[in-house]
Amino acid sequence: MEWRPEEEGLKQLSQFLRNSLSGHDRNKQKEAELMLMNARNNSDYVNYLTYILNAPQIGQLAGLTAPSTFLVRYAAAINLKNHIKLFYKQIPKDQLAYIKSATLQVLQDPNPQLRSFAGTIITETVQQGGLLQWPEILQDLLSLVSNASGTATPETQEGAMSALAKVCEDNKKLLDKDFQGQRPMTVIIPKLLEFAGHQDPKIKVHALTTLKHFIPLKSQVLFSALDLYLQTIFQSATDEDIHVRRIVCQSLVTLVDTRPDMLAPHLPGLVNYILIQQQTVGCPELALDAAEFWLSVGDQDQLKDLMGPHLQQIVPVLLASMVYGEDEIFRLGGDENDADLEDRAEDIKPQFAQSKAVKGLTSNKDDEDGSQPNGTESKKADLSDGEIEESEGDDDEDEWDDDDPENAWSLRKCSAAALDVFAVTYHGAVFEIILPYLMENLNHSLWPKREAAVLALGAIAEGCMEAVSPHLPELVPFLISRLSDEEPVVRQITCWCLARYSEWAASLEAPADRQRFFEPMMEGLLQRMLDQNKKVQEAGASSFASLEEKSGDKLKPYVEPILRQFMECFKRYKDKNMYVLYDCLQTLADSVGSDLAQPQFIDLLMPTLIQRWNKIQDDSREMFPLLGCLGYIAMAYGDAFAQFAPPIFDRCIKVIYSNLQQQMAFVTRESVDAPDKDFIVTALDLLSAIIQAIPPEKSGELVQNTQPQFFDLLSFCMEDTTTDVRQSAYAVLGDCAIAIYPSLDPYLPKLLPVLIRQLDLDAMPDDDSENHFNVLANVCWSIGEISGKAPTSRLAPFAETLVKALLTILNNEEVPEPTSENAATALGRLGLSIPTNIAPFLPEIAEPFLSAMSKISSSSEKASAFVGLNAVIERNPQAMERSLPAYFAAIAQFPIKPKAATDYTEVRNSFAKIIGGYRELIGTDGFNAFVNGLTGPVKMKLRDGFGVDIGS
Repeated sequence: MEWRPEEEGLKQLSQFLRNSLSGHDRNKQKEAELMLMNARNNSDYVNYLTYILNAPQIGQLAGLTAPSTFLVRYAAAINLKNHIKLFYKQIPKDQLAYIKSATLQVLQDPNPQLRSFAGTIITETVQQGGLLQWPEILQDLLSLVSNASGTATPETQEGAMSALAKVCEDNKKLLDKDFQGQRPMTVIIPKLLEFAGHQDPKIKVHALTTLKHFIPLKSQVLFSALDLYLQTIFQSATDEDIHVRRIVCQSLVTLVDTRPDMLAPHLPGLVNYILIQQQTVGCPELALDAAEFWLSVGDQDQLKDLMGPHLQQIVPVLLASMVYGEDEIFRLGGDENDADLEDRAEDIKPQFAQSKAVKGLTSNKDDEDGSQPNGTESKKADLSDGEIEESEGDDDEDEWDDDDPENAWSLRKCSAAALDVFAVTYHGAVFEIILPYLMENLNHSLWPKREAAVLALGAIAEGCMEAVSPHLPELVPFLISRLSDEEPVVRQITCWCLARYSEWAASLEAPADRQRFFEPMMEGLLQRMLDQNKKVQEAGASSFASLEEKSGDKLKPYVEPILRQFMECFKRYKDKNMYVLYDCLQTLADSVGSDLAQPQFIDLLMPTLIQRWNKIQDDSREMFPLLGCLGYIAMAYGDAFAQFAPPIFDRCIKVIYSNLQQQMAFVTRESVDAPDKDFIVTALDLLSAIIQAIPPEKSGELVQNTQPQFFDLLSFCMEDTTTDVRQSAYAVLGDCAIAIYPSLDPYLPKLLPVLIRQLDLDAMPDDDSENHFNVLANVCWSIGEISGKAPTSRLAPFAETLVKALLTILNNEEVPEPTSENAATALGRLGLSIPTNIAPFLPEIAEPFLSAMSKISSSSEKASAFVGLNAVIERNPQAMERSLPAYFAAIAQFPIKPKAATDYTEVRNSFAKIIGGYRELIGTDGFNAFVNGLTGPVKMKLRDGFGVDIGS
């Protein structure tokens, strides 16, 4: 019997649904949301939602107006979809059957939004239940699109095609698997190819889009029909509908990325086609889709030789596309002096914390102590904000609704990015084409022409540096003069362009050349940091940060004038540009290091920085860049930072504690809002920097005097649900082991079980695996650092658990190399404190340990791991029998030249002891015979580095 609702319940639920979308009355909306949550307890809740969604007559039944009727049905669809997502397994089979039949009926509804949401519900149902729970859905949708019954309206066909597209997109991999001897893809692909020729352009667009989504899967079903697919694409290429042609361009881009060989024979025709589409007047979206073809094709080595002859056609179109259009010229032109205007809250892009870099060998080969504060790199202006940086997709920066057109991915930016790609691929050939254009336009009377020419010159910087370099003695002074252009937009792009050539200026060695080029470039960018236009200020600051990064310690003679300019910026900048100013300051600290700690520089900088520190509230997002900046300054100052550390340290503890409290209140429903964990991340990273920077006796005192207790807070962070928090927490733990072990030691019995739980691969969630592995890498790293300091009594109770967990990580092929290598290092370093406890496990440890270590260049951590392993070998030398050749090869990897070898004295002495031990154990003759069986390079290293006799 068909289910029927109760009239009163229907009216009530309809009212709640309508009020839940009542944005103008927040109280009514909250009340409705609460009532809907309570309604979930009603066993017929799903049936009511389904009925309302599928009942056009609900307005009459519930006494609603036409607009309210739509809102109620739409709200029912939203709630039904969310309920399926959250509680699918709890929905009875009869209710699921009702949902399935009803949503298929809604696909025939006149309202396109409801048809679309019906497709979303169908997709969610398949996603949660699996295709085997609704196997007939594909055939039902295909039949509706095909109008197999002859009764489907065009609207129904469109709705069914939209639903089919959603199901396919969200279940791509599932559809390419065998089910009961059949593969859904074998049915779907031919039908999609058929629908791609449909007379309805909407159906055609959905079909082509779905086929495009299948290409990256490299499904044999589609690839076996690739010729037919290509034919279908070419037939659609001249379609009158712009949306169809957009999908054609997008499909060609995907094909270039996946099967460039298929397009190679058609390349001349494709080049002409894409150029025509890119120059289509009045359709910027189509032009952008076409221009993205060049980004992909320029990166394909297979097509490099074939594309070269077409550069003369392509590059001029790219250059033309880089000039601002009439609308932009009208919007951007004029000298807007807005530096004194306060920023609106909506103008300030939200800041997001960057978690501490993964600690250990792989990620810090050039930084042996792994001590980069906050783990963040200073911004690079090589691809400046909104010039030629490629979009990361439609949902880039989802959390910020940016209404500034300059921040949107556009034809102009795409064309500049494509020019950059071609320059990297073809080098001087691109510069030869572009040179006449530059000569004509760099000094053009019309500012859009000047601006585009400067953009083009910056775009080719990386790829054409060799060809451009002879011209830079003329171009750089010209660009510096353009920093004073009357148009802010030209000054802005010139800052960025100069940053692209800052490495050339920074590399000049002759004092006269530095005085002629580098210093004017530096001074020019510093001046633009105080421009009367905010966007020019931002471009100047971002570009100066890039110059700092390229210059490194060559900035040491200029620290005072740079700092004085920064202090002026602190006085004048509004909130938005303050963020990039912090980046400039931290990059300076990173570049000049301890030179920044001179008393006169401290007196110049710290009062201003502390004033800003005192002004900012604990919940301000400006805390993120400020805390990160202070981390770099602490590392540069060293002991000199100790005088500022106590209040900063205490405030970081306060920020962490308050956010942890808010998290507990949120979990227990005492608080409505979840905390922003970025505050915890940045505070932890600054604490880490302070602990590393100042002397141990001072940092130890700070840690011991915190309220609440430092390591109690850290233990909560070590088990936080957010990966970034855990990643930073384990970095802090390892840093504490290095710098202030005596303060850490009493808390190890409490912290080690927490740490060991993080080693369990089975407990690792499937989602966001990369970040979880980053956490695991830092967990392993912190074990290694603790092992280097802890007494036997601390680690012995956990020896077997630690070894087995680390071996599981080391032997798992799905674990990324950085994490695996950190696990190997931790295993080795356990031998520093508990060699006797580790010795029984040596047969299992040796081979994976040596294999992992063979991939890592020499470093202090690698040496320490071998010292630990050698201590284990001393206690169980026979266990190395199978691994002895690999072990001696590992010995030979370490430097033997006197200057380098002095850095590894301890491990070399340790190796020498093991070599002597094996000579004694095996006997001289047996040992010499073993050594002579090793490879030539290994024997030479053993002879030269350790005096091992290798015979004649």
